[in-house]
Order: sequence, then structure tokens, then C-alpha cells
Amino acid sequence: MTQEKKKGGVLPPDGGWGWMIVAGCFVVTVCTRAVTRCISIFFVEFQMHFARDYSGTAWIHSLVDCTTMLCAPLGSLIGNRLSCRVAVILGGFLSSIGLVLSSFATSLKYLYLTLGVLTGLGFALCYTPAIAMVGIYFCERKALAYGIAMSGSGIGTFILAPVVQLLIEHYSWRGALLILGGFVSNLCVCGALLRPIILKEEEACPLPVDSECEYGVKPPTVNSVPTGKAVGDKLELDAKQRCFQSMQEYHFLLMPDFLVLAGSFLLLASGCSLPFVYLVPYALDVGVGHQHAAFLMSILGVIDIIGNITFGWLTDRRCLKKYRNICYMFAVGMEGLCCLFIPLLHTFVLLVPFSVLYGYFDGAYVALIPVVTSDIVGTTYLSSALGVVYFLHAVPYLVSPPIGGWLVDTTGTYTATFFLSGFALISSSLLLFSVAVIRRCQRNQKNSLSKDPKLVSYLMIIIPATS
Repeated sequence: MTQEKKKGGVLPPDGGWGWMIVAGCFVVTVCTRAVTRCISIFFVEFQMHFARDYSGTAWIHSLVDCTTMLCAPLGSLIGNRLSCRVAVILGGFLSSIGLVLSSFATSLKYLYLTLGVLTGLGFALCYTPAIAMVGIYFCERKALAYGIAMSGSGIGTFILAPVVQLLIEHYSWRGALLILGGFVSNLCVCGALLRPIILKEEEACPLPVDSECEYGVKPPTVNSVPTGKAVGDKLELDAKQRCFQSMQEYHFLLMPDFLVLAGSFLLLASGCSLPFVYLVPYALDVGVGHQHAAFLMSILGVIDIIGNITFGWLTDRRCLKKYRNICYMFAVGMEGLCCLFIPLLHTFVLLVPFSVLYGYFDGAYVALIPVVTSDIVGTTYLSSALGVVYFLHAVPYLVSPPIGGWLVDTTGTYTATFFLSGFALISSSLLLFSVAVIRRCQRNQKNSLSKDPKLVSYLMIIIPATS
């Protein structure tokens, strides 16, 4: 792909090979997030085979999610230091090996290690670099590109949920895990598609900030060591340069906007995984058949696709591009409200509307997470920022499913578990909304003070006198 190099900076191509990057990221989300969601279908089989309760088997799903998010900075680091291609290929190999080894499990502890840790580590090395590559290749149509790429999670769930159920019925859970291991090996092929944009240092630096696309400034680099310096001085300077560049990569951690967004992500992660873990067990508990329960996950997945693409397309429109944060808050808040009503739904017919609404708003906010993050930190820091963002999901993903299982075992119902999910999601949205309202009021107050001519003239008299 020919690259247009302009003096002062290179903008994302917004097309060309970028659509192949989107296709590769699409398959990565299918093989990582969709497979993770379908792990809950194995829960009933694990409980019967190993004679364990909900809280014990829920640790498998939570370990996969936690390891994926906890090691997300490692995926960003490998992608930045080597390449996103190397990171995804390595992650595909590890996750495939983890699923294959899980098919030979003799205890839940064995599954914790192979399915939870090893497979989760492989997913971590694939997920963040692939998502970051989309943000590098797209600017004007970034939200649409992310919507298509992230829809792999929904369409993968739609296809894999009934397929996994059929595989379990025909080949047992061991055979199903073995086949999934072969399927996940396609991540190595996706990694080969992630061709990086290679820029010469002197041509790519500095990158100006684009007012609409938030294209960030590349961290400054230190010139080469003059000839005549000793080798020790050169090594010391190289170490300082690497340290300086590492500090620049995480400069966004000092931004107040990012810190607020990080707090919102913590609350979001505490509640978003519970419905995916306990929807199928809840449906079975209220008398829905196995095939219908798995079909609920399929409905959720296919509507997730519509949410990904439609919200991505809508928030790319000029009239809504400035209000991406509001769209994100709305999607998260509505998802929380859906969770509050699920304990009232006791039949398959009533659970279908829940799957439709929850799947749509889940797809909407998932597609907007990297977009909102990019709007705050800029494209230059996007890979490192996404690593931190998904890292923040780690601990909530680890503890929330077992806590939900403990609530089910203690109360005997799923009501408390879904209430916990709903209140966490609504709190995440309210946190961002409250900060936005406070800043809006402060901005209006400053504008009103600046427009008051009497107050301005008074301040002009007072300030010199006090100084």
C-alpha cells in the first residue's frame, strides 16, 4: 500500500488496506470475545462432571476475562516494541494450545490453569494490538470501522452459541473444547493481515494534533550519540532514552478526563460480564430448554452486531460526532436498566426482548469504548491507553462472576446477581454524566463572568491595585 507522506505529519489512510485490518480485527473479536462468552455454556457440564457449584465453575469464566484484561498492557508492549503482527500470532498460538490442553482436564484446578490463564493470556496478546491497529488506519470513519470490527463479538456469539451446544451433545465437552482450539488457531492467520504502517522517524515526527480526529503528537526522540563518545555513555543515553519514551507512552495517565473515564470503566466491568455468565443458567433454572437457552445467547449476539454497526455509523455523523460521550453514557445506562428487569422474566418469550435490548446496547457501548478513549488521549497513545483500559477490567472480571455465583448459592435465586449488574452499569453512566454536568456548569459560569462588562471593568481596577 502506497503511503502519502506529507510534510509535518501523516494522517491515517481511512481505507485501502485498512479494511483488511478491520477484517482481521473482526475475526480476532470472534475468536476471543465470542469464545469467552460461550464458555458459560460449558458450566452445566462442568458442574455435573466435577460435582461443583456455581461459584466454583464461575471462576473459569472470570479467570479467562481477568487474564485477558490483566495482560492487555503486555499485548500493547509487545505490539509497540515488536509489532502487532507478532503479538497476535503469538497470542493465537498460546490460546489454541490452552483450549486443546483443556480438553484433557481432570479437575477444575486444571481448567483454571489451561482454560483460564493460558487461553486468557493468548487472548490478551491478540485483542489490544488488533483493536489499536484499526485506530491507526482510520480517522474520519473511525467509529464505523470500530463498529464493524467489534461486531465480530456479536456475530461470533450468534453462530458459536448453538454450534457449541451441538458440539457438546455430539462430542461431549472435551471434544467441543478440542474443536474450539483448532478454530481459535485462525488468530495466527489474522495476525499476518496486520501490516503496520512504517514511517521514517524524521518524516513522521512531529505529528500535528488534528482538531477533529485528535491525532496526537508523537513523543520527541533523542538525537544519535555524537561520534567520539564512549560506549558506556552511549548505553547510558540509550537507557535514558528508552525510559523517557516509556514515560511519554503513559503520559495520558495524568489527564483528569482519562482518570474519570477509568473510574467509569471499573464500574462498567463490575456489571457487564454477569448477564453473559448467568443468562443461560438462569434460563435453564426457570424452565427454558437447553436449545432455547443457547438460542438466547444467539439472539443477544446477532443484535449485538446491529448495535455495533448502527451506533458506529451514527456517531460518525457530523451532528453526533461531538456527542460521542453522551451516546456512550446512554448505551451503558440503558443496559443497566435491562438488567434490573430480568428477574421478572420467567419464560423464553419474555427473555427474548431482554436479549434484544441488552445485546443492542452492549454492542453500542463496546464499539464506542476505543472511540471515546481515542477522543481523550489521541491516536498516538491509543495502543497504550487501550492496554490500560482493558487492564482496568481485570479485577472486576475476576471477582464479579464468583460474587454473582455466591449470591445465587446464598439466596437461591438470580435476583441479587442481576441487580448487582444493573446498579454497577447505571453507576458507571452516572459518574460520567455527573462530571459532564459539573464541567458544563463551570463553563457556563466562566462565560457569564466574561460577558459581564461591569464585572470585567471592576476586576481590571481591582487587580492592578492588589498587585
